[in-house]
Amino acid sequence: MKTESILQALEIKHPGELEYLQAVKEVLHSIEDVYNQHPEFKKAGIIERLVEPDRIFTFKVSWVDDNGNVQVNLGYRVQFNNAIGPYKGGIRFHASVGLSSLKFLGFEQTFKNALTTLPMGGGKGGSDFSPKGKSNAEVMRFCQAFILELWRHIGPNTDVPAGDIGVGAREIGYMFGMYKKLALENTGTFTGKGLDYGGSLIRPEATGFGGLYFVEQMLKAQGMDIKGKTVAVSGFGNVAWGAVLKATEMGAKVVTISGPDGYVYDPNGISGEKIDYMLDLRNSGEDVVAPYATKYGVEFFPGKRPWQQKVDIALPCAIQNELNEEDAKMLIANNVSCVAEISNMGCTAEAVDLFISKNIMFGPGKAVNAGGVATSGLEMTQNAMHLNWTAEEVDEKLKQIMKNIHEQCCIYGKQPNGYINYVKGANIAGFMKVARAMMAQGVV
Repeated sequence: MKTESILQALEIKHPGELEYLQAVKEVLHSIEDVYNQHPEFKKAGIIERLVEPDRIFTFKVSWVDDNGNVQVNLGYRVQFNNAIGPYKGGIRFHASVGLSSLKFLGFEQTFKNALTTLPMGGGKGGSDFSPKGKSNAEVMRFCQAFILELWRHIGPNTDVPAGDIGVGAREIGYMFGMYKKLALENTGTFTGKGLDYGGSLIRPEATGFGGLYFVEQMLKAQGMDIKGKTVAVSGFGNVAWGAVLKATEMGAKVVTISGPDGYVYDPNGISGEKIDYMLDLRNSGEDVVAPYATKYGVEFFPGKRPWQQKVDIALPCAIQNELNEEDAKMLIANNVSCVAEISNMGCTAEAVDLFISKNIMFGPGKAVNAGGVATSGLEMTQNAMHLNWTAEEVDEKLKQIMKNIHEQCCIYGKQPNGYINYVKGANIAGFMKVARAMMAQGVV
């Protein structure tokens, strides 16, 4: 495989799609050696087929605000690869949504879903609509208009969307209600649903919980324990909340959370009612964390990111590329032991390279944050079986899935010096499963 020529061709074909190109580059460099050991992959054009989505739907979403004015947004669904199961991935409502970010997310989702061992392909969708500052009625009208355009292309055995940034239980409920009406069926077409109509217990916490289960395995592999470790977390939404909750339960001390306005540093640790207050911050719709500092009398750093603090473990939980090379240098200077992306591609490529070059334990998002989609897969299973598992049953299955993902990463990522390159391990493990499935199904 001539990695650079493939990347150059993609750059010409998809100019300016930086996030997507970054994600493809990382995977191709990781799998190059193992790919070249399988000449049948080259003959079947596996890479050329894998880096392009199966199809992309782009559509106009017209809706009416509370003042009676017509608003227009763009909607997307990227169905990336369904070699091992129905397309599966979240819907994101955020002003930053565009094709580059969604193609990157769908590409990553393909490998992440393969790692879970559940039968799910990769996809992603969204809109440049932001729920922030909108009334419930406006959000409902937008969600209904969005699904009016998309409903024909999704279904329990075709494409199963979920929530993501800007899309929580409220938005999923509105979209699922409209889908049901249009499709004349009540099936598990969406995950992240409310508990009263087919949702799974612990789904809101699952991404954060799964991330900490993976980190626990990383530390165990090095003979370390998470108990007593200090942790920096970015973000304050569902993912960060689940991470803070589980890290605290495990005996670690989380000292930061962050938002677009900056971050707070709480040296006494974010626990108890402080974790509950994170839900109040999220539900306020203000998208800021400064009120935490005021309420609990701790320091707030406006416009800053939490990676300047001295911690044992750093967990990006907010958005892609939120931890850059300079942040990585600060963490390394402060003797960080472990960095794990609970957000998708939370670190820049330069930061990742630096962590690996210094033999710092580093977990990539496609492995670390797979707990969210894994629990979505468990929700799909429950819906198909017309039953509900207890929280303990779901949590136990999630723990086992994260342990299995860690084991797959170790198989392909262990280096001669004993260092585990989780980026390489995750990419190869996910790629091999998808590639074998594609080979078995012919050129389609």
